[in-house]
Amino acid sequence: MPLILKEPRPGKSPNYTIRGTYLGVYVERTTGTPNEAKARQILAAVKREIERGRTAPSVEKDAPAERTFGDAALSYIKGGGEAKYLGSFDAAAGVWLDGPLSRLVNEPLSSIDQQKIDECAVALYPLASAQTRNRHVYTPISAVMKHAGVDFKIRRPKGWRGKSRVDWLQPEQAFRMFDAARREDAEFASLLVFLCYTGCRLNEALALTCDKILLGESFAYLPQTKNEDPRAVHLPPVLVAELANHPRGLDRGKQKVFRFRKCGRLYTLMGKVKQATGPDVSHATFHMFCHTWATWMRRYAGLDTRGLIGTGRWRDQHSAARYEHVVASEESRRADMLPTPKQSRKAKSVENPGNAGEIKRKARK
Repeated sequence: MPLILKEPRPGKSPNYTIRGTYLGVYVERTTGTPNEAKARQILAAVKREIERGRTAPSVEKDAPAERTFGDAALSYIKGGGEAKYLGSFDAAAGVWLDGPLSRLVNEPLSSIDQQKIDECAVALYPLASAQTRNRHVYTPISAVMKHAGVDFKIRRPKGWRGKSRVDWLQPEQAFRMFDAARREDAEFASLLVFLCYTGCRLNEALALTCDKILLGESFAYLPQTKNEDPRAVHLPPVLVAELANHPRGLDRGKQKVFRFRKCGRLYTLMGKVKQATGPDVSHATFHMFCHTWATWMRRYAGLDTRGLIGTGRWRDQHSAARYEHVVASEESRRADMLPTPKQSRKAKSVENPGNAGEIKRKARK
């Protein structure tokens, strides 16, 4: 008899059962659910297991079903967990769509291993980067497994951390962007100055409300950051002056400090500012102002990696360490002590003030 789904019998168990033979493997087990749609999903999962060479064990009728990934995920979501990347639920069909739950919902927790997670990631995002697969598949699965108490360390895909490339603006470039922004929109200029002198992410700046800023104390408070931690932000004098001259003022209670939303209009405005500033800032982005702040804090304020972590902007050393290369190390500066050839009498040092004048005279000729 082929593998089929048998309906509940009146007066017996309300759950559907699976019975029959598939690819030479006999199965007789309960689905543990009276929901037909879910029972059919379990039937399909049993067939997949047999196709992969894993014999689906026979189970005594109406024996308690093993806890599935779907059960653990629902518990995780009800407990306040993030459901964004787990998938969307089709209530009419009673099935999960799109995300990891669409493929693992009926998988017993004990059967989920590294291979299944890797296969799920590739099947859902065949052309995506390692970073995308990690964010949309590996991270939510890991969160659900940890919530369920499963002691299983998931290996992330190779390259999931991305490249530790850091671009930043030189002070003169940033100042020219501020000036160009003021000609376009004074409040937009204030936003750029805020990003540059606090290291805040764009979402954090756009969510900031007026009641969270105390100009007299050079202080701003972010209740929640990307790291899910609150952060106290110091406002340096240049930023205090900028916010004190906010076009709409800050005496607006719980209203947003900046009127902008993360949409096409905001990025169009950024494009206009970059075009007006010049081609040397064509690569600038909103997030680059965060990198600029960190770089300036290292180069001009003298903070090391531990100091950057102390600002509260980063949680771990790995994230803050990417800025170590923006400052020449004390050891590398000892190159100034290396022996050099003697200069001829005609040679002039670049440090000689008179040399600069001679260069200018030759340029005029």
